[in-house]
Amino acid sequence: MSATAEKSHAEIDRRSLLKLVGASLSMAGLAACSPAQEIVPYVRQPEIVVPGKPLYYATTLSSRGYGLGAVVESHEGRPTKVEGNPDHPASMGATDAVMQAAVLELFDPERSRTPMKNGVPASYDDFLRDMAVDAADLATTGGESAAILIEATTSPTLKTQLEDLRRKYPMLRIYRHDPLETPSPEEAAAKLFGNSLVPVYHLERADVVVSLDADFLAEGPGRLAYARNFSARRHVRAVADKMNRLYAVESTPTITGAAADHRQAVKPGAVETVAALLGKAVGLALPLGSDNVATNIDPSWIEAAAADLKAAGRKAVVVAGEHQTAYVHAVAIAINRQLGAIGSTVTFIEPPHAMPVDGDLGNLCQDIEGGTVGRLFVLGANPLETAPTGLDVGKAFGRLDTLVHCGLYQDGTARSAHWHIPAAHDLESWSDLRAFDGTASVVQPLIKPLFGGRTFHEILAALDGDFNADSLSLVRATWLPSLGEDGWRTALRAGIIFSTDAAPVSVHPTADLDGLKLRQPASGVELRFVADPFLLDGRHANCAALQELPRPLTKLVWGNAALMSPATGKRLELETGQVVSITRAGHSLDVPAWIMPGHPDEVVTLALGHGRRAAGSVAALAKGYDAFRLRTADAPWFMSGATLKARNGRSPLITTQHHHAMEGRAIVRHASLGEFHQTPDFVQKGVPPAPTESLFPDWPAEDEAWGMSIDLSACIGCMACVAACQTENNIPTVGPEQCSIGHEMHWLRVDRYYAGPPETPETLFQPVPCMHCEKAPCEVVCPVNATTHTHDGLNAQVYNRCIGTRYCSQNCPYKVRRFNFLEFQDFDKETAGPEQAARNPNVSVRSRGVMEKCTYCVQRISAKRIEAQIDNRPIDDGAVVTACQQACPTQAISFGDIKRKDSQVARDKAAPHAYALLEELNTRPRTTYLGRIRNTKENLAGAAKDSENGDG
Repeated sequence: MSATAEKSHAEIDRRSLLKLVGASLSMAGLAACSPAQEIVPYVRQPEIVVPGKPLYYATTLSSRGYGLGAVVESHEGRPTKVEGNPDHPASMGATDAVMQAAVLELFDPERSRTPMKNGVPASYDDFLRDMAVDAADLATTGGESAAILIEATTSPTLKTQLEDLRRKYPMLRIYRHDPLETPSPEEAAAKLFGNSLVPVYHLERADVVVSLDADFLAEGPGRLAYARNFSARRHVRAVADKMNRLYAVESTPTITGAAADHRQAVKPGAVETVAALLGKAVGLALPLGSDNVATNIDPSWIEAAAADLKAAGRKAVVVAGEHQTAYVHAVAIAINRQLGAIGSTVTFIEPPHAMPVDGDLGNLCQDIEGGTVGRLFVLGANPLETAPTGLDVGKAFGRLDTLVHCGLYQDGTARSAHWHIPAAHDLESWSDLRAFDGTASVVQPLIKPLFGGRTFHEILAALDGDFNADSLSLVRATWLPSLGEDGWRTALRAGIIFSTDAAPVSVHPTADLDGLKLRQPASGVELRFVADPFLLDGRHANCAALQELPRPLTKLVWGNAALMSPATGKRLELETGQVVSITRAGHSLDVPAWIMPGHPDEVVTLALGHGRRAAGSVAALAKGYDAFRLRTADAPWFMSGATLKARNGRSPLITTQHHHAMEGRAIVRHASLGEFHQTPDFVQKGVPPAPTESLFPDWPAEDEAWGMSIDLSACIGCMACVAACQTENNIPTVGPEQCSIGHEMHWLRVDRYYAGPPETPETLFQPVPCMHCEKAPCEVVCPVNATTHTHDGLNAQVYNRCIGTRYCSQNCPYKVRRFNFLEFQDFDKETAGPEQAARNPNVSVRSRGVMEKCTYCVQRISAKRIEAQIDNRPIDDGAVVTACQQACPTQAISFGDIKRKDSQVARDKAAPHAYALLEELNTRPRTTYLGRIRNTKENLAGAAKDSENGDG
């Protein structure tokens, strides 16, 4: 019924009903003339669509041009949730925060909606008419003065199209702009092997890992697989279990460094010296002058790492950071060769993104200025906002006769283009991508493009003179000759094209490294640039969920800051939030300081991707600063020669965690592996015994008893669980103003604590969902019984009973309840935008004045219970998987029926180092933890005496 009919439903009479029916019949004849709607009901419902039952489709999401396998949940044609594809080598069933936000970005109402010609709305047919003229001209001139600017991509179909265009237009030029590009690994391989290769690490085989400024758990196309394989060696349940050992050298704090057993913080320019020292210690002949020795590196640390590497041999691996220099990568390769690790824990393959180009953005600007390029087609890139400082892209693009841009948003580049075409989202597209190991998979759409978006394949086809091509036909044409029709359908079902991973290349690196020169360590302050973990280079700046997701180490939201060590802050007389002016090479940026324990001295870390103002209204709300203004083409990741000057003003920084020490309380309980072997129940040391008596009677245990266990040794603090929980449970974002007063709505938080001295602290993560206490203090204070205990032990919240007294929140010692202070959801159908389509129909949408919290994904429990009842069987162990558990790349969370002694969660809870948070309060939580265990080397300086629970 129409909105008018809904409003008058209560008082409708027969005459009014006949009027409505007559009007609807008369309007039915006009249906053929009406514009296409965004969502159309089924005329004849397909057999596979059952109302209320989701469908799942395998597809691939792009991560900086590489493929991450995904399985997407769809409700009546609406994609609502992204999970990892367990068969895909890059995701292995896990996801990260950016993948979880894909559905929210798909339904972003501020995505580009219409083609624009010189800033005026136009039609795609108008664009094709102009393209026909361009294609005819290119055919006449052989592509003279024409160029294409692409992002990083591994698409075989796109590569084929570009090769076809090169053959058709011999003078056509192709450039690539990736602001997060890291060419050093290939440069080092080229010098040692004679051709460009990239490493693939097999961390599941490694007993010892040394990271040379490599954040391999959070960055790079293989991050999810590396996190899964690395953490597989960190799960400790019994005294006999063994662990791998991680040494990390870092120029800025990362989650990989937080997971390390031994960590050293150094300046970015000193990593080369550390690599040389380590190489020399394992037996490499490396030139190393006495002036090159990094004074802040403990020699015993180098000796211990080298001894462990030599002892492990081919079961060890050295990982170099992608942003580090070719020298660091070359030394890492040489060390791996010396250990015999090549072919065991590390192999080399040809780069999956291998696509010959004529240069980068700098070369393009030179060619435009020189008159070589006058017509440019930009596919996806946003060079006007991500170009290095000193490169006047706006001036160069202003000289173009034609600038065509295809992208998701009307960003800075789109607004300066003569033609802007809305791009199709990954979930609306047909395409293909390769994973970090070369495995190919198909990108298939879940929904027709909402705003008429076009894929890059269609734009290139039009440039080739084919104006009727569709992406599906182009992708099929790439794979049908090798797969056949049956193989193609198998690839669509599985989400992966099997046996397409790149074969390892047999390599024989030279032992002589004389051609690689060790640089002198720089003096003074160094700047270290990092991609924001969620916004990346700013391409996701208009996603409120990612803006509001706390950064793993700082817990900052809606902005960035200049990270520096306590010693550097003290030298400059700076406090957190005080503005500091950073100047280098005539360019300056005023940004608030953030004093961070464990940060190397005389280094300032700046996150890219913030400070966008042309990305949309969400990005405009953010308080961030554009670090691209200081970044140069010759030093994209770190540079020396910066000067810092404290300003008098302060700038507000929004964080979701204000206290970072445990103050002697046993919140995160941690020990070394040796201490665990000596005292398996170390979590009980110095902790008062939990009370055994209670004033409240026990609940009857008739059905399942759901419980959760979280392994703090495996948790890396990546925040994927928080993002998954938000998407699954329709949790709203509240904006920077509400976050600044503590009104964020995340049901699950990941607390980060420091233990030890601020110069060399141990970083500890602890996910905190609702504990689902058996003696829940929130239940007894609710005056309307809105907080209740279910028959299977869940602490449930009845939303339509809640009157908003917030007594439950006050009485919760874990502070996991969230209150809707404002109307964060839009319930008005007249004003609701497309973002409403992203909601999970199996979860209630809450309104103002209602308390909410983690439910253990009760909707998933109910679905599996119904299936089991239909089959007349008990619920299988592992059948119910919570959203946070499913997303976790390290499998740190187990969930199930704790009454079943053979269940994984019951076995975890029976481990000697299992404990409950604040168990002395006698709340008897169903959510428990496994204490954090580090595999530290005895007698090495910095090895924490961890069995003192609650230090910090």
